Amino acid sequence: MLRISLVGVLALSAMTSVSAQKIDKIINAKEVGRIETILASDAMEGRRTFTPGIDKAADFIAAEFRKAGIQPVKDGSYFQSFTVPQTEFVITGTIDDKPLVPEKVALLTIQNELKLTSSSEFEKVVIKPGDTLQVTMRRLQGTGKNYLFIVDPAHTEVFGYIRSARRMNPNMKSNFLMVSGTEDVTSFDVSITKKAYDAPLKNVVGIIPGKSKKDEIVIFSGHYDHLGITKPNETGDSIFNGANDDAAGTTAVIMLANYFAKKKDNERTIVFAAFTAEEVGGFGARHFSNQFDSSKVMAMFNIEMIGTDSKWGKNSAYITGYEKTDLGKILEKNLAGTKFKFYPDPYPDQQLFYRSDNATLARQGVAAHTISTSKMDSEPNYHKVTDEVGTLDMKNMAEIIKAIAISSTSIIAGKDTPGRVDTKALR
Repeated sequence: MLRISLVGVLALSAMTSVSAQKIDKIINAKEVGRIETILASDAMEGRRTFTPGIDKAADFIAAEFRKAGIQPVKDGSYFQSFTVPQTEFVITGTIDDKPLVPEKVALLTIQNELKLTSSSEFEKVVIKPGDTLQVTMRRLQGTGKNYLFIVDPAHTEVFGYIRSARRMNPNMKSNFLMVSGTEDVTSFDVSITKKAYDAPLKNVVGIIPGKSKKDEIVIFSGHYDHLGITKPNETGDSIFNGANDDAAGTTAVIMLANYFAKKKDNERTIVFAAFTAEEVGGFGARHFSNQFDSSKVMAMFNIEMIGTDSKWGKNSAYITGYEKTDLGKILEKNLAGTKFKFYPDPYPDQQLFYRSDNATLARQGVAAHTISTSKMDSEPNYHKVTDEVGTLDMKNMAEIIKAIAISSTSIIAGKDTPGRVDTKALR
């Protein structure tokens, strides 16, 4: 008996070694680096929503899905197209009797037409270098008054984002005229016209149909948009490359599509999705999620910011909302005997379970979780132009992606089904 058992152990060990070699050929640091470097390159111009840069990224992801051999989402296209209502602001007028410089003026209002002059009732607010512009705005937005903000150039990055904002807070009741600079403003004659229109967006989605349980769905996802271009910093860098946020997650989705397409043994249908517009309101994930009967979605693995080591070091990641279903326990069981470990979310105060693209399906009861390694209390490059490929650990990323592939196997095979999220307990 001992001899037979030993032979069995050796055979199992050999099988495991062969399996490891196969996955290593598909998911490895070199391939991670290739995809990540393209997605986070300057050529993508920061992948900001509604820009040519994000369209370049979408085309690249679709080409990778096609190369992997997974099926398009609809009518031969990997693009899941839709529109969202947007608003365009047209500002004209003068500041101190001089034509206003558009890049130095922002006017936020909830009215379709507005004219502000020096005779208007307004209060002047000076935003100094050490002040927080957005906090001041939130404090005053419900007063119903007009405000003239003189915004120090130290706030150029935030000011630029506010200028280009395409959506307003529905709780806003005040009008804000903002001028970037340090000089006082004594007179102005400014008009705004607000034009509403439908703006096109697209997720990139591919499918591997299941076999015996093709009506049951498992989703792998990440968002491919980021923040675009800003004013050059002291080193001349102006592009938010978003290497970790979330070219890293999108890279994982592409590599998992390639891996499972080659395995060809999924009993459940697998859907691979790269979402648009996460950074401006999660529009892509919401549209995507509403295309499904949530009762048929067995699990969702949303992957966000896995390019840096977690707080536990290498070969580890955390799962948001870990306690809400038993998905984490299933993944741990499938990883028994490996070096990799999944942990519960160590940042519960940040409510990450509700802040990423898993949230829509989770609120419908799906075991939809986000996998991440981001140290949310100390990530130095988060939402900065320094979030570049050179800051990431490609080898560790490959190990994380392999761990996701291996740990999800029993769910994809239809052998394990995570419990549902208790929607009554969701806030």
